[in-house]
Amino acid sequence: MYRLLLCLALLGACHAAKDPELRVLGLHDAPAREVVFVQVTNPESKPMRLTRLEYKFAAAGATVSRGELPLERDVPAGAAIVVEVPLDMESHKALTLTGKLVAELDQMVREFQISAQIQPH
Repeated sequence: MYRLLLCLALLGACHAAKDPELRVLGLHDAPAREVVFVQVTNPESKPMRLTRLEYKFAAAGATVSRGELPLERDVPAGAAIVVEVPLDMESHKALTLTGKLVAELDQMVREFQISAQIQPH
């Protein structure tokens, strides 16, 4: 099981609007895989609809798990939600979560680059 040491990361975008914040909350052992709990916060003054998360977990520079998670989640203005991201294997090394979060904001599809560090305990 992992515990978060440094997990707050800002998602990158190309225009001046505020980016959603990503925070890894923890990792849960499940029978067939582990699940990483990721909190996504909408700093905008308008609701945001999350539609997809493309993600990759890497340890020591090597990819250990990757996937795409379809989402149909609304995040009210200033609110946060938790997304469960599957990790298809167990690793006792520090992990890096990177990827792309796709969302609709103001009837426009936006893509945000994500990155967070996960440290084993």
